[in-house]
Amino acid sequence: MSRIAIYPGSFDPVTNGHIDIIERGLKLFDKIIVTILHNPAKTSLFSLAERIEMLTESLKIYNTIEIDTYGGLLVDYAQKRKAHAILRGMRAVSDFEYEFQMALMNRRLNRDTETVFLMTGLRWIFTSSSIIKEAARFGGNIKGMVPPIVSKHLKTKFRGDASQD
Repeated sequence: MSRIAIYPGSFDPVTNGHIDIIERGLKLFDKIIVTILHNPAKTSLFSLAERIEMLTESLKIYNTIEIDTYGGLLVDYAQKRKAHAILRGMRAVSDFEYEFQMALMNRRLNRDTETVFLMTGLRWIFTSSSIIKEAARFGGNIKGMVPPIVSKHLKTKFRGDASQD
């Protein structure tokens, strides 16, 4: 029986910190389903199609990764996909309280699905999609923080021209 994990997030956009968690997660799980969660309470910079494209391009070298979307309870999705775990990355102590609450709620809703936390690598500890979008909005250099396709999409969104690479 293969070990399957769900790695949920908005991935608006995917960062090298996300990629780091996925790569390290592949050492623990046979397959990771990277799942873009639809949260109607959040406004995204990128469309669902754009986020799927960026994830697909960024993760194309891995044959044990699947990209999907979901809009309901994560534990229901995990059960439907026969996943044994929910994979989460934590950057700092500030992530702990929220992630701990979510893990406890998920455990209450479905005792068969575990939550596995990986600490973000030190080089990504201050990297978040929000900070990267803010830097890109004002022309900051985000090279090395996101995959090349994400950098291109951010330049297009904020300056309308990605050919300046």
